[in-house]
Amino acid sequence: MIGEGTRIWAWSHIMEEVVIGENCNIGEHVFVEKGVRIGNRVKVKNNVALYTGVVCEDDVFLGPNCVFTHIKNPRSFIERKQEFKNTIIKKGATIGANATVVCGNEIGEYAFIGAGSVVTANVQAHVMVVGNPAKFYAYVCQCGEKLNENLQCDICKKEYERSKEGIIRRTDTKYVKM
Repeated sequence: MIGEGTRIWAWSHIMEEVVIGENCNIGEHVFVEKGVRIGNRVKVKNNVALYTGVVCEDDVFLGPNCVFTHIKNPRSFIERKQEFKNTIIKKGATIGANATVVCGNEIGEYAFIGAGSVVTANVQAHVMVVGNPAKFYAYVCQCGEKLNENLQCDICKKEYERSKEGIIRRTDTKYVKM
């Protein structure tokens, strides 16, 4: 199923039982394997392979050449399809160019994975990670900018604070768990 307004560029392959939402942009040379789920307004840049078990929620950005796995210990001579692990990319998250996301992990809402990073563990919402293995670098706003030391965005002026559940956005009259 391919949603209305979605564009799929040249030399991309979409396998059976894939669901792609509305107004997505699937770049050139993208491979989407059986059973993958892609939400609305997702951008998948060139040369990305999405394997069985990958779920992208709405408004996700997948940078060029980013990589996903679906098994932790592959061997060409051992059939392990029953061991595929899911990888969930939550709403608004960004995966930078050439980053690798090892299967079985969840990337939180509005998280930001730096270019070339290797993700081997879950990433909390509004957290930027970089490196190999990817480690905490900064908190990021919903708009994608790093938050200052007061957990405020200098660009869009949103304010956040820490809680036992993680980072939450402060609003005029209430707190919103992110």
